[in-house]
Amino acid sequence: MSGQSQFALLKQRRFLPYFTVQALGAFNDNVYRQSIIALLFFLGIGMSERTLYTNLAPALFILPYFLFSAIAGQIAEKVEKQKLIVITTAMEIAIMSIAAAGFLLESMPVLLVALFLTGTQSTLFGPVKYSILPSVLRPEELTGGNGLVEMGTSIAILAGMIYGGLVFKIAGSFGPEAAALSVVALAVAGNLVARLIPKVDAGAPELKVNWNPIPESRAIMRLAKRQLAVRNAILGVSWFWFVGTVLTAQLPTYAELHLGGVANDTALYIFALALFSVGVGVGSLLCEKLSGRSVEIGLVPVGAFGITAFLLDLYFARPGAPPSTGLTIAQFLGDWAGWRIVIDLTGIGMFTGFFVVPLFALIQSRTPKSELSRVIAGLNIQNSLFIVTAAILGVLLQMDGFNIGGVRIPLPGLSIPQVFLALAIANGLVALWIFTIVPEFLMRFVSMLLVRVLYRLRLRDIESSVPADGPALIVCNHVSYMDALILSAAIPRPVRFVMYYRIFKVPGMHWIFRHAKAIPIAGAKEDPELMQRAFDAVDAALAEGELVGIFPEGKLTRDGEIAAFKSGVERILERAAARGQRVPVVPMALRGMWSSMWSHRDSRMGRMRVPRRARAHVDVVAGPRIEDGASIDAGTLEAQVRMLRGDAA
Repeated sequence: MSGQSQFALLKQRRFLPYFTVQALGAFNDNVYRQSIIALLFFLGIGMSERTLYTNLAPALFILPYFLFSAIAGQIAEKVEKQKLIVITTAMEIAIMSIAAAGFLLESMPVLLVALFLTGTQSTLFGPVKYSILPSVLRPEELTGGNGLVEMGTSIAILAGMIYGGLVFKIAGSFGPEAAALSVVALAVAGNLVARLIPKVDAGAPELKVNWNPIPESRAIMRLAKRQLAVRNAILGVSWFWFVGTVLTAQLPTYAELHLGGVANDTALYIFALALFSVGVGVGSLLCEKLSGRSVEIGLVPVGAFGITAFLLDLYFARPGAPPSTGLTIAQFLGDWAGWRIVIDLTGIGMFTGFFVVPLFALIQSRTPKSELSRVIAGLNIQNSLFIVTAAILGVLLQMDGFNIGGVRIPLPGLSIPQVFLALAIANGLVALWIFTIVPEFLMRFVSMLLVRVLYRLRLRDIESSVPADGPALIVCNHVSYMDALILSAAIPRPVRFVMYYRIFKVPGMHWIFRHAKAIPIAGAKEDPELMQRAFDAVDAALAEGELVGIFPEGKLTRDGEIAAFKSGVERILERAAARGQRVPVVPMALRGMWSSMWSHRDSRMGRMRVPRRARAHVDVVAGPRIEDGASIDAGTLEAQVRMLRGDAA
């Protein structure tokens, strides 16, 4: 496996211009939105009118996602992607020119119209932003690329908010002119950089666009929910936006009331927001390292439970009023209590990165390219619903009630720390629910954890040999009881392993094998009926486009050598060919397993010599994929696996 860092992508034309364009877009959006708020203060508009505008602005920005995402997804599928990015950034220049007129005229209606148009432009750009990545990145680069995008977006949002909030202070009486010049200049820069993006073919150029957004929105949501793992990855991404919205919406008031910030000063609020944003960026970048450059959804449970743990600690760190008020950032950091909150906010952000980056990579890797833009559009529709719900719920939870038609509706009246506590509990429950209905997430976490603790794993040519979608038969040498678990951790897609039924029933491992949908098998003399059911299950799994893993030796090696492959592998491939399916075969080899724990190299007591045999170096090596498995026999496959393993038993 290549040791190339994800940062190498920033030196390559296939990625850098796209990365720069999306970061500039996020930066400009937030410069514009914060500049509108700054203009309200500049004009001396009263509190009630200012509150109206600050609540109306987010609604106008998010509304186009509901109205136009379905159409945007179809356009992104039909049009060549670089051309579409150039078009959307040209739209941004026109829209920001209207916004500039609004700043110069000091007209809030014009600025709000431009804000709605900005939301429309973002809606059109959204499906391209993530659907382009699988076309320009290799499978092993998806996690790192998404990590860079999430890092760039979170930092760009933060920087845009800071710049937009300061532009009027820095420019003084020329604040409107400075804001106008800034948003137009950034839009022009984005369009110029967009022209450097290499051409990327459309996903479905023959697609006929349905301009009626209502039925098309329903169709896109059905498309997004077709695969269970993808459907729940989409749910997870939307939940990320829900958590982020609830948390960040409370930070301005939280900084003043509970951190002791100076009244009507945003310094401590921006500091708290920066901690969260930097945490998201760091977590996003770490995903590639922690996942071994594969799409490792085992990080999702780590992220989910980490978010809950740090949210809980944030509540206990400051459940009530601060010991003192009117604090600068330096004064806030003057004791351990302040640093504890710093760690909590950064930790929430970091584990949020662990949570969301693998989900984006999973959506991209398991969705056909001809559907990905529309699936991303469906994701944006759902994200919008979750963001709006989070904003409304965040307000309602802090009210003690309201009257409708003379009837009082009681509400919790929570403090902001109590909102964080409720969010921590809700996040834990939602995570458990998702992992219950899709055990693959939790199973990948358990296998990842066990393998990382017990072995030092090195992967080679896995992503290039294992198909991104569709059926394949994985064949590998069989050394220890941990083989299936190691291959599960190494292969980015779920694999249904055929295993001896006694191993399937091993206490402690049975839960993992059962949720991985492993297929138990017995010998023909032991249980011919179970053996036939196993072959039926393998054929059905391949017919449904799944990966199936087998160990053709039929038993663990007793001497470290590879035994002759049995004819069962030929039977599987011939049966698939008989019904018209050409099943690819991926030969793989485990190297170094013979000297690890749970092989038969030593006696039973010798196998448990943990200090000598734990953390063994194990290589998982894949050979070139054989596209038509029916054209190869067991002996040839055995020879290929022997060659892959070499002398590293």
